[in-house]
Amino acid sequence: MDSTTNLELEVILAKLFVVQNYELNEPDFYPQPPVKRDILPADALPISPNNPPWNGWTALGVWVASVIFISVLQMLFLMPYLMRQPLDFSDKIGVMTFAKTDPTAILLQLIAVIPAHLFTFVLAWLVVTGFRKFAFRETLGWDLGRFRIWHAFVMFAGFYAIALVLAYIFGTSETDFDRMLKSSRSAVFLVAFFATFTAPLIEEVIYRGLLYSAFQRRFGVVLAVIFVTVLFTVVHIPQYSSESIPNYASVIPLLLLSLTLTLLRVHTKNLLPCILLHTVVNAVQSVLLILQPYIENYIKTHQAETASLIQFFK
Repeated sequence: MDSTTNLELEVILAKLFVVQNYELNEPDFYPQPPVKRDILPADALPISPNNPPWNGWTALGVWVASVIFISVLQMLFLMPYLMRQPLDFSDKIGVMTFAKTDPTAILLQLIAVIPAHLFTFVLAWLVVTGFRKFAFRETLGWDLGRFRIWHAFVMFAGFYAIALVLAYIFGTSETDFDRMLKSSRSAVFLVAFFATFTAPLIEEVIYRGLLYSAFQRRFGVVLAVIFVTVLFTVVHIPQYSSESIPNYASVIPLLLLSLTLTLLRVHTKNLLPCILLHTVVNAVQSVLLILQPYIENYIKTHQAETASLIQFFK
């Protein structure tokens, strides 16, 4: 082997040494193959409704806080009035009965719901935005997509039809919610107000926003849907019960509504359609509650007129 060949061989070995040295000591020198998006960790993906900046424990904490806000504020609003009544506070059942039947006591507890909703919204806003790091609407999903308001009215008609069928099957009984509405017209107007303007927003942000978003990322869609649907229903069961016995004609449609709202969140990947549907359902029911005495009076009047007409032709 001549000197020229040896020189060429030395050059080749030197190049191999340089390349090997780069590979061992400079791993970022050569471009790496792209990593698929679906195998990136959650904290490497952009913030979105299905990848929120909070976890399940935080979401549960906000939910617990929302329950505490209502309980504590109702007690704060109610206690000064109870203290002025001739009540035996050692008789807890008697005090509770008074709180559930006295019109003024009921009104005070309803008024307390409004600031409780306000405090809950502020807390939820802080969590959703990561203390003002993220946009509130974009983080929760503020796009209707193909969902339209007429879809909400059609769905309400379906729920109402199901409720009528269930009322025929199970019968109806007066619930705590019914007795509360009968306590005064002021109670009806207050319930109509927060049922239409505050409850849909607050409840959807808590259940389909905070809870569902965190739990679907941790446990998957199916378990998250079941958990949120059941929790929302269970929380509302006491107001649709009579002497601790649930009114199934009201509870089952409520369960179907909760399931529909949660599946709508799954399908659209946005919270706004859920808020719209919830608002329409509550708003229509509120209008019916306000108009109920006038409707009943109209029916009674026309029934009397019909009876008089029949009597005339006898």
